[in-house]
Amino acid sequence: MKSYSTIEQRIDILQSRIETYKEEIAVLQAEPKSNNERIIFKFIETGSTGKTKDFVRELGIKSPRDSLYSSGDVTKLIKDGADDITPALLEIARTLASARNKNGPSC
Repeated sequence: MKSYSTIEQRIDILQSRIETYKEEIAVLQAEPKSNNERIIFKFIETGSTGKTKDFVRELGIKSPRDSLYSSGDVTKLIKDGADDITPALLEIARTLASARNKNGPSC
């Protein structure tokens, strides 16, 4: 947490967080515009590459290797991104993936 020395600074920090949360909410409320965005949304929803892989397989979407999707394909998509994924959406997924890798599953 950022340090502060006045109440006004604390208010500024909190207002900044509110704006960040509003921006993230707007990104998450948008409809996916591509299959890759659908995959990223599902990862954000479940927090699991395995569950996301199962979802993608149910949809019948093939991996870039033209085979069934794997958890590794989901991880690669999050890490490498794709041209048809909104950068802000990808950043949310990367933040979630990074937090899970460092701290284990979130509650």
